[in-house]
Amino acid sequence: MTLYSIGEITSICGINPVTLRAWQRRYGLIKPQRTEGGHRLYSEDDLSRIRTILSWLNRGVPIGQIRALLDGDITEPETVSIHASDRLLEALQLSNTDKLRTMLRDLGKDYPTRALVDTILRPLRQRLGGGGSQLLTMRALLDGVIIEYVSFCLNAGRKTRGPKAIMIAWGQIDRTELWLEALKWNEEGARVDVMQESLAAPYLQGLKAQHLVLWAEGRLTQVQRQQFLAWQVANLPVMLRGSAVRLTSFATSEIEEE
Repeated sequence: MTLYSIGEITSICGINPVTLRAWQRRYGLIKPQRTEGGHRLYSEDDLSRIRTILSWLNRGVPIGQIRALLDGDITEPETVSIHASDRLLEALQLSNTDKLRTMLRDLGKDYPTRALVDTILRPLRQRLGGGGSQLLTMRALLDGVIIEYVSFCLNAGRKTRGPKAIMIAWGQIDRTELWLEALKWNEEGARVDVMQESLAAPYLQGLKAQHLVLWAEGRLTQVQRQQFLAWQVANLPVMLRGSAVRLTSFATSEIEEE
């Protein structure tokens, strides 16, 4: 029977050890075996169970409902992490930043980063960005706590031996989205630095990293596309992230026609 260490499981599933331990201790979702030295070992069944948990969380199911789903006690879960978002919103309404920080740290332990970002933080930011000075002020308060939390995670992540990644704000962007992208890279094992000041024409040749991640929003201009292609021709380790990926084509023929 194949058994996996916690390091192997985190590599296979893209989840950090802190979250795995929280699932075991706080929610009883998994029960790994132990070596004589006390190290966790996970079976194929555990691996399958972890993947099932991840699939539910990535669909927005609250962590508190996962045990009942796995046990078959409920079959129709909530499809959005409403409870977590509402708790964060309540702390924001009271301007209780200490509680907000504590809640975000706890959510970071319970949820894999992708689920935390895509099913809790981004939807909450969208709710607060609908207009009105009160909502926008609350969103700014939330953004400050998010960036503080991500900075803490990135600092811890730099102690690893993973590849170095530099996140670069290219043009006018939502800066918090850049930090959320950095958090995802951190969970994947990269040592991440963030350049959050928006740069129209960043000079990348002097940056030393395995990955130069350009975060851009909206359709790239022709100048930007030409610039990106020039970086690729120069064999710089560039990659594009943000809505510009979906909105911009890098077909050579398209550029030449324009």
